[in-house]
Amino acid sequence: MRLSRYFLPILRETPKEAEIVSHRLMLRAGMIRQEAAGIYAWLPLGLRVLDKVCKVIRTEQDRAGAVEILMPTIQAADLWRESGRYEAYGKEMLRLKDRHERDLLYGPTAEEVVTEIFRASARSYKDVPKNLYQISWKFRDEVRPRFGTMRSREFLMKDGYSFDLDQAAARHSYNKVFVSYLRTFETLGLRAIPMRADTGPIGGDLSHEFIILANTGESEVFCDRAYLDMPVPPPSVDFDDVAGLQGVVDAWTSHYAATDEMHDTAAFAEVPEANRLSARGIEVGHIFYFGTKYSTPMKAVVTGPDGQERPVHMGSYGIGPSRLVAATIEASHDEAGIIWPDAIAPFDVALINLKVGDNACDTACAEIQAALETAGLSVLYDDRDDRPGAKFATADLIGLPWQVIVGPKGLADGKIELKRRATGERETLDPVDLPARLRRI
Repeated sequence: MRLSRYFLPILRETPKEAEIVSHRLMLRAGMIRQEAAGIYAWLPLGLRVLDKVCKVIRTEQDRAGAVEILMPTIQAADLWRESGRYEAYGKEMLRLKDRHERDLLYGPTAEEVVTEIFRASARSYKDVPKNLYQISWKFRDEVRPRFGTMRSREFLMKDGYSFDLDQAAARHSYNKVFVSYLRTFETLGLRAIPMRADTGPIGGDLSHEFIILANTGESEVFCDRAYLDMPVPPPSVDFDDVAGLQGVVDAWTSHYAATDEMHDTAAFAEVPEANRLSARGIEVGHIFYFGTKYSTPMKAVVTGPDGQERPVHMGSYGIGPSRLVAATIEASHDEAGIIWPDAIAPFDVALINLKVGDNACDTACAEIQAALETAGLSVLYDDRDDRPGAKFATADLIGLPWQVIVGPKGLADGKIELKRRATGERETLDPVDLPARLRRI
């Protein structure tokens, strides 16, 4: 993609309304634009990142045996009355009526809808287990939306829901998602720590938040430093191995880790002093087991092997991709701008032409772009007639993992320059060696 043809509305000045790093950088880098309080348009660069985050999430959900569906954002109030949550949920729920005066709502979550979908087709214990998930937009009318996409009113959510015959099977489903989340965040280049958490309006008696540590995190968290070096299960992990998965979950919950709402000072004091870590954290995922909280009032039942009907046991599992984009920036940036992990960078390479109009530079850049794209790498080619300093600033701001710098002086010696954004390391090499060099990473 040529930058001269791309839509990248970069801001030179830091917007006054942006309080935290991710909000400032997402606005400055032309990733998003605010359309109303807590409501954002995702511009091309931001949307590419968002799509890549969703791709990683889908890969790991599918690997764990979950099945993707898509539910409506506008939901019938009667379903929420069945579960008892319509009045209890509070002002965060956006309620509305259609032209026939039927009560509707813009879904803040989808436990009721997915339970209705399941109960309409499931009859027997042979119909479980099931884990259904979607990636769709949600709306919660935050009293004070702030921090950009970190705490917005409209947001993209991956929400999954498991259905099982009994508590033991439901715990295995919970463990599957627990492990898949560890893998998801590892693939995204983040170290997420599962912490005991309050279940909130979702309900239930078992819940973990997945927290990444960042100096600008929204809340204080407490954990054992051992989590920073614990191995994450590989892609080959067997999600059907009940004992094996339980062992992984046991290991990842064996050390102290809690959000400020669940913090136990006395228990934390038992952690060796050198291992006590008190830091700021950002929630990037939240999982719940809530048993028959929804299936009982909504009559989502199956017939067991004994011929008796019983309500299914359920869990729900959330990751916020739009929030995760901002959280990644909070954890990975410097004074010059964003530093994207390779897995979710909007483009792999920033190709910088230092002298547009120079035949040698233009020819070399065209050949390099073609070679890299043939090798499967995505390229944003800065072909603007602008100062080198401005081009370098743009490349650093948007944070693509690699910068390939092409100028007349280097080409005179048959060389180009390669810069790694994360470390600032530079090397010179022959253009023909570039695709192989980048494929080794």
